[in-house]
Amino acid sequence: MVKVLIADDDPAILEMLEYNLKKEGFVVYTANNGEEALDIAKREVPNLMILDIMMPKLDGVEVCEKVRAISELDQTLVVFLTARSEDFTQIACYENGGDDYIVKPIKPKVLISRLKAILKRQLPVETNSKKHVLTFGEITIDVERYEVKKDKVDISLAKKEFELLLLLGSKPGKLFTRDEIFNKVWGTDTAIGDRTIDVHIRKLREKIGDTYIKTIKGLGYKIEVQ
Repeated sequence: MVKVLIADDDPAILEMLEYNLKKEGFVVYTANNGEEALDIAKREVPNLMILDIMMPKLDGVEVCEKVRAISELDQTLVVFLTARSEDFTQIACYENGGDDYIVKPIKPKVLISRLKAILKRQLPVETNSKKHVLTFGEITIDVERYEVKKDKVDISLAKKEFELLLLLGSKPGKLFTRDEIFNKVWGTDTAIGDRTIDVHIRKLREKIGDTYIKTIKGLGYKIEVQ
């Protein structure tokens, strides 16, 4: 049974989303501010959170950032549903661990379809390797434990950062085009900003070092081990 937590300070939106999600069989929790959303998330451990950005007490980005710091919620997907469509706002949401960004208004049936597609991506991306542990250079990726280490030191990655690194690390030396990365990490049915991949690559380089991920200008990225 899939648990969804909706946080929005607009009662009409909460009611509409709750009604439509319950019709589809989801277990739904609602919150009208960021602090309440965080408290419910800690208690119920939802599969997916739908966050408005502009909320009292804690805004959606702050909630997402705090969720990503809680180990019990590391598998919880975070989707922003907001009227704000500026690039810098979307980038801030992804940089703080958001999994998707949906701009209001959106028809309920379309939203439900999007959410179902997002939930299908809750598991890590598949690789062609049967190994449960991937290594390159000083980096070790434990697929089953969802852990990354550099020289035996744990590295904390957001979900999409992990999936992106897992994809690139599945075949060191192989060039993954931007289209491949979009399709395998975010899904072909997901509308995301043009700079989303670049933001995640930059965050990965900050965490694992800037020597492993090589940019092939105009094409994509690959893992390169010296």
